[in-house]
Amino acid sequence: MMSENITRKILKEHLAAGELTPGEEAGIHIDQTLTQDATGTMSYLQLETLGIDRVKTDLSVSYVDHNTLQNSFENADDHRYLRSVAAKYGIYFSRPGNGICHQVHLERFGIPGKTLLGSDSHTPTAGGMGMLAMGAGGLDVAVAMAGEPFYLEIPRVVKVELSGKLPPWTGAKEVILELLRKLTVKGGLKRIIEYSGEGVKNLSVPERATITNMGAELGATTSLFPSDEITREFLKAQGRENSWSRLEADPGAHYDEVVNINLEELEPMAACPHSPDNVEKIGDIAGIKVDQVAIGSCTNSSYSDLLLASRILKGKKVHPEVDLVVAPGSRQVLEMLSRQGALADLINSGARVLETACGPCIGMGQAPPSQGVSVRTFNRNFQGRSGTPDASVYLVGPAAAAATALKGRITDPRELGEAPTIKEPREYLVDDGMIISPRPDEEREKVIIKRGPNIKPLPEFDPLPDSTRGTVLLKVGDNITTDHIMPAGSKVLPLRSNIPAISQFVFSQVQPEFPEIAREHSGGMVIGGDNYGQGSSREHAALAPRYLGLKAVLARSFARIHHANLVNFGILPLVFEGNKNYDTVESGDTISISGIYQGLDEGVLEVNNESKNTTFKVKAYLSPRQVEILKAGGLLNYVRQKRGTGD
Repeated sequence: MMSENITRKILKEHLAAGELTPGEEAGIHIDQTLTQDATGTMSYLQLETLGIDRVKTDLSVSYVDHNTLQNSFENADDHRYLRSVAAKYGIYFSRPGNGICHQVHLERFGIPGKTLLGSDSHTPTAGGMGMLAMGAGGLDVAVAMAGEPFYLEIPRVVKVELSGKLPPWTGAKEVILELLRKLTVKGGLKRIIEYSGEGVKNLSVPERATITNMGAELGATTSLFPSDEITREFLKAQGRENSWSRLEADPGAHYDEVVNINLEELEPMAACPHSPDNVEKIGDIAGIKVDQVAIGSCTNSSYSDLLLASRILKGKKVHPEVDLVVAPGSRQVLEMLSRQGALADLINSGARVLETACGPCIGMGQAPPSQGVSVRTFNRNFQGRSGTPDASVYLVGPAAAAATALKGRITDPRELGEAPTIKEPREYLVDDGMIISPRPDEEREKVIIKRGPNIKPLPEFDPLPDSTRGTVLLKVGDNITTDHIMPAGSKVLPLRSNIPAISQFVFSQVQPEFPEIAREHSGGMVIGGDNYGQGSSREHAALAPRYLGLKAVLARSFARIHHANLVNFGILPLVFEGNKNYDTVESGDTISISGIYQGLDEGVLEVNNESKNTTFKVKAYLSPRQVEILKAGGLLNYVRQKRGTGD
């Protein structure tokens, strides 16, 4: 019998269509789904059109954790809609205040060996307990809830061999920052990262979850750890030991690549502005004056993370020129800190305690001052994501964040002397009172879905024509993020269920006039560099441009989720064959493409730059299924036609 890695074991058990050949598309059965309120409203609007009476997964959870700043009616209306949809379709509903989806799912729902699809790019957090957990666009999640397989290009599997034990004052954040330093934000593209080695035994489940969470910043499909005795102890402490099963790679299992990290050699590190892979040793950048420190997010808001910060801050005061904000990852974490006395220590130090939500990580409040420096335990530091366009954001672990808050400058925590010893609790406080369970069938049938005035009908899109012509509306460089394309923040996020309104913010950080230009030219094309669309899973970065008439994106390469989202909404994702052709196309050029259907079938299309009187080839890296989706005008049209639920 062939030795198998963990990834292949899970994929084989869940294979629904195709074969497990790297680079080829296959369909995977999905056991669980999660949504959050910034992406969930659109996902459930899509689900409503698919003609089912309840979700077909083993378990689906709707979380409210992103749009919790209610300075107008829109977010509250969305939350009411989400609660009513959950009641109608047999979905668990995690109420506002219960916590961040990834933290709560790890605590209360994750099961080793199962598959999880979430409408959030940091869904791989659950890989910390041995789940094959993947982020996707909301439409892909809706289709999975309807019982359809999730299709993906089978990735290569990279083994990250961990040896040794973390030195004092270093943590899980250093592990993933070291991997980002080695591989960059493009290093995980078309790959799954699987952790192994003796060093794994020295990492708790929350530490493992920090590492798999930020695997999204590598561009990886997902990341996962084995399910071992450490996993068992975590689930036992959560009162869920019966969910545990052992899941480890076989001896001699095959991997496509191997990366070695000796934990003993790591020291405190930071990701510098404006990319998670711009990693430096904190000792080399120490002394930079800081305006703000933020501790929390789905990356570093566990009980052990915040307990460590409180121990460092206990009996001391935050530097007078620093604002410190702390956001616990879940109500469980918050209440345990409160009962243990650690919350009082944080408050006494001068920390401002925020609600258990994503908050500043997605620009939902706590923006730094103009030209300010913010040190955060978060996962992304893209320019402008904090809500302040000219701020500089550094990403660190909770020890360095707490030390920096005390000193008022970026500080190596080793300056503080002996490190506190933090142990995982033998028993977590379990109270699921803020999670509403699915109703019995007879009650579900009577539920009326409630929609506020900001919830607009889904846009309808026509099938793909066989030829297209349009203006190059914008040309951008490498590593354009979904934050560049469709910003987050308190001004934009409340409009997620209103595509006409949110489309006015497309590319607002890059070219504020983009929506006006797109309307003036009746749509057109965008030219991108490498890794176009990295970052968030937000499908609005494809849906809103499609609403404005975007017909194609021609780029040197695409991030996985955004490429899928472009296909899902009928936008051609085309790849330049060489840098030369990318260099010749400029904003304002008129380009045309004929024979699209045949070109998609063959994988190569010819583009005519009418402004330059030149032609060049582009490639379409698409499966036959994706070609049919594009021809139908998007995944929703395709699935409804297939299921016989279309008009």
